[in-house]
Amino acid sequence: MMNRTFNLKVSSSQSHREISRNIAFHEAGHAAAIHLGNQQKGLPPVFFQICVKPLNTDFQSSECLGDRSARYMAKVEGGRLIHTIATSFHETTKYFSNAQKLAYQCAFEADIINLLVGPLAEARYIALCDNELINPRLVNIEALQYYGGSSDLELVNEYLDCFIVTRELREKKLKALFMDAFSFINDRSNWLAITALADFVLSTDRNVLQFEEIGSILDQGKILTKN
Repeated sequence: MMNRTFNLKVSSSQSHREISRNIAFHEAGHAAAIHLGNQQKGLPPVFFQICVKPLNTDFQSSECLGDRSARYMAKVEGGRLIHTIATSFHETTKYFSNAQKLAYQCAFEADIINLLVGPLAEARYIALCDNELINPRLVNIEALQYYGGSSDLELVNEYLDCFIVTRELREKKLKALFMDAFSFINDRSNWLAITALADFVLSTDRNVLQFEEIGSILDQGKILTKN
């Protein structure tokens, strides 16, 4: 779904690689939106995993942080309901029934929201560290590029270019989906789940976090809200 890099700090006193908490929250945000957000919308589960690999692997990155000799990448692999973005939403769905069109549009919009939640989760984490609150005026769509969201926004625009022809309607739809993403991170139970997964990403030294394990951590994080 997205590419990020983080610093690797070698320490003899710690077995785990210290990675940026910002990025951990970013990736946890994507994962929570895919698992919990899709579930809340009644959408089918979709496979994904979180991978951590050195930069010189087959990963491609547009965002690099830290020492050139110490770069690692964090990436959510999979997680999209729409695997291939067609040239035209209308052409793709012209032979669909009304129910099929509605389901396809719901999946289409869910993918966009899930992309937006990652940088918004990072923005909220940074704001909380500074004892500040964020709102859609302070952290708007354009500001997401400052929270690791450049590649997310590129993909969002690919979706919207296929989905809606006119610029005015695209902007209106994007604002609506952005507000849905904002509501997701501001939900207390969702945020506890994001935090639980981010903490786990930071505490484990494994290179791959599997789908089932991620889902279990997120579900347990939400349960904490009720206790």
